Amino acid sequence: MAATGLNPLDLFDVRASLSEDERMVQDAVARMVDDKVLPIIGKAFEEHRFTKELIPELASMGLLGSSIQGYGCAGLNAVSSGLICQELERGDSALRSFVSVQSSLCMYPISAFGSEQQRQKYLPGMAQGNIIGCFGLTEPHGGSDPANMKTHVKRRGSDWVIHGSKMWITNAPIADLCIVWAMSDDGVQGFLVEKGMHGFAASEIHNKFSLRASATGGLFFDNVVVPDENRLPGVIGLKGPLSCLTQARYGIAWGVIGAAQACLGQLLDYTKSRVLFGKPLAATQLIQARLADMARGITTSQLLALQLGRLKDLGTMSPTQVSMAKWHNTRTALNVARDCRDMLGGAGISAEYVPIRHMLNLESVVTYEGTESIHQLAVGRELTGISAF
Repeated sequence: MAATGLNPLDLFDVRASLSEDERMVQDAVARMVDDKVLPIIGKAFEEHRFTKELIPELASMGLLGSSIQGYGCAGLNAVSSGLICQELERGDSALRSFVSVQSSLCMYPISAFGSEQQRQKYLPGMAQGNIIGCFGLTEPHGGSDPANMKTHVKRRGSDWVIHGSKMWITNAPIADLCIVWAMSDDGVQGFLVEKGMHGFAASEIHNKFSLRASATGGLFFDNVVVPDENRLPGVIGLKGPLSCLTQARYGIAWGVIGAAQACLGQLLDYTKSRVLFGKPLAATQLIQARLADMARGITTSQLLALQLGRLKDLGTMSPTQVSMAKWHNTRTALNVARDCRDMLGGAGISAEYVPIRHMLNLESVVTYEGTESIHQLAVGRELTGISAF
């Protein structure tokens, strides 16, 4: 604690604005991350290995599909789901990515756009971690223009035939179920493609230098025949996948705060114990100014995320607000991680310290679920009423 008694990782006491239930959720996930994630995640990152052994723990705590009502899901409010993401990403962006994909990109569209039969069939198993999902939207030629989708689907009798490919898909190598979006004669439609369907294959992307503890891959659809009962009936057009991305971006806006806090927390300890020229690094003006700047960025991100969560719980949150929070908070977290890495000196490139791992992860997070440029243009469109896309 600082001399003033304020929490250096929560200078505006955001925690005091949380309800008792929200604090309980945060504390439970924080304990799990401390006990189960932090002891193994550094090694998993080095080994390029997803920590699949953590899935039962995540499921038993109700962290998969946490904001969905019924079907074995926890039914938590938006702020609680945000706090879950924050604590998970304090461990590693890969773990938060896994939960975001399972919850926001896979369980959410089944809940929002699926039939009751689909909800009953998939959601309980997904909440229990027995069915792992992935979200097939981004394609090899680029991700920022989903309207230019090459994967197509044609009606054939009572079935649909999907042909195309997707790339940079989190969970692809381990998924049992894929929510794939394909262009039909009527517009973009969503389909539930199960592992083992003839013509459907998934690959794994190796040699990543970011999100190394995440399973990332490609999806390939060689005239995959899907029954009409596996089509999401509740939406046609880009509104479907874009609404899913809004849910996921909301979680990212919270999650990256945890990564930034992990970096700053470790750096504060280091600068107090590292003595140069007869005094601790923390006693120098340059170091204090940089630490204060990090705290300013983290505090702003916390307040943005909390207000965003309250708006989401009120049902008034807009995609533009999510764009601003994702853009600001992710850039802030990446800057904090980079600065912490620098201030650690030579130790900053060692896996013994967390900033280099978080920094490498955040290089991906700042790009996926909408690049900074896309989110800037979304905010610009809101301000001017003119689309510059």
